[in-house]
Order: sequence, then structure tokens, then C-alpha cells
Amino acid sequence: MSYPQLLTPEEKLAEGKTALGIRDVVVLCGSMRFAELMAEVAIEESVAGALVLKPDCNMKLPHPLWADPAEAEALKVRLDDQHRQKIRLADRVIVVGDYIGDSTRGEIAYARQLGKPIRFTHPEVDPAP
Repeated sequence: MSYPQLLTPEEKLAEGKTALGIRDVVVLCGSMRFAELMAEVAIEESVAGALVLKPDCNMKLPHPLWADPAEAEALKVRLDDQHRQKIRLADRVIVVGDYIGDSTRGEIAYARQLGKPIRFTHPEVDPAP
């Protein structure tokens, strides 16, 4: 007697997205110094039919929610974790901007580890060997 193969979490997610009619999820990564370019790429991808996930808290700008340095550091950790969740949900990744900092470099490595296709708005900054 053979038993059916259990689905991996990734396969379950893919089946769920298909069942819900979600066909293309893209996540934008990059420094918030490129927030305007990120917004433009989000518009282009949305018009093309993609569901766009992106960072929404620009901690480079003052805000009461991250005014306290200790709270800001804890928030940054949570937001980094949330962004990795967005990468896991996405079908593909777009890296925005002509600069790759440590956070974005980590996101790129994580997306590559998961086998996500990655496109760069500025391919010359791709840290791949």
C-alpha cells in the first residue's frame, strides 16, 4: 500500500495561491533612500497585474513610532522579519536602486536561498559572484 506524498509548506502555499486566483506576487527590496523609485516600480508592476509587496515604514524619516532609539531598534528587527515573510510569499523579487546595503544584501541572499527569481533595476549592483 502506498501513501500519498505530503506537500511541503511551499507547495501548500502555491496550491493555496492558485486556489485563490493569486497568480503573481512580487516583493520589492532595496534601501528606503529609493522610496520614490520603489513606488514607481510598484505602480508599473501593479498595472501589469502583479500583487506588490514592499517595505512601508521608512525609518530614515522621523516618526513617533520609532522616535525612541531602543524602540526603533526592536522595530527594525520586526520589520526585517516581516520583509522576509514577504519574500517567502512572493513568486519573484525586484531589487530597486543602484546601491546595495547590508539589509538588502541579506534579503537577496535569502531570496536566492529560497530559489526566488530576482531582477535588479540596476543589474550592475548584483552582489552575485
